[in-house]
Amino acid sequence: MRLWVPILLGAGILVSGTAQAQEGERCLVLCVPDLKIEPTVTFENLGDRARIEVDGIVEETKRETVFELIFAVGVPTTVPRVGFTLEAIFIPFEGTSEHPFTGESAEDVDRDEIRDNPVEIEAELNLDLIDEDQTGGWLSSHFDIVDKFSPGGRPGSESVYTHKLNFELDTALHAFNWLTEGHWLRNVEAELSLDYVATGLAKAGDQIGDERFLDDESPWSVSLVFVLPLAPLDP
Repeated sequence: MRLWVPILLGAGILVSGTAQAQEGERCLVLCVPDLKIEPTVTFENLGDRARIEVDGIVEETKRETVFELIFAVGVPTTVPRVGFTLEAIFIPFEGTSEHPFTGESAEDVDRDEIRDNPVEIEAELNLDLIDEDQTGGWLSSHFDIVDKFSPGGRPGSESVYTHKLNFELDTALHAFNWLTEGHWLRNVEAELSLDYVATGLAKAGDQIGDERFLDDESPWSVSLVFVLPLAPLDP
């Protein structure tokens, strides 16, 4: 799965090399893609928190704050208000006490913890709700229908990674819109994303390891996203 990162970086190099060549040319359904890196802080397990039972003790699941890095390839289209995005997501500082494949503990390999940051893949259909032109270039908003490919979260999953249906509502503030055209910082965005994972989460009665879920796992999360263009640098 780590191959997705260099693939996306390669896509960015291709974008930067072809954008100038295709400048002024008409798009044929799909237009020239762009590459962005998006440092993201996600607040998970919002709304009603599920209760879990471990060894006869019942407790509520905790809300979590997670730092993620996202590499996003956006593909505009000639269809009004419609685009596509492919994302590779990983959590650089995530750790675990036991290696998920070898079963070795962190102590076995003489570490405090074992890095546990598998890459997640998302393929998104983006539907623009508010365009920058409607707000003088300051705000934009889009609704995303997402095919999420991430580690399985239900008992009986036949694969380590499973597909999940996800819905997102993203609103972006273009805080540096006041800068002149061609300034890189003008294209930096701060985005608020509300996420709802519709499938693939634990349900009441599921037994996962030593945890038995007494309620459905919360599907809600919210993210603060900083969008930094990589290629082209002046989209």
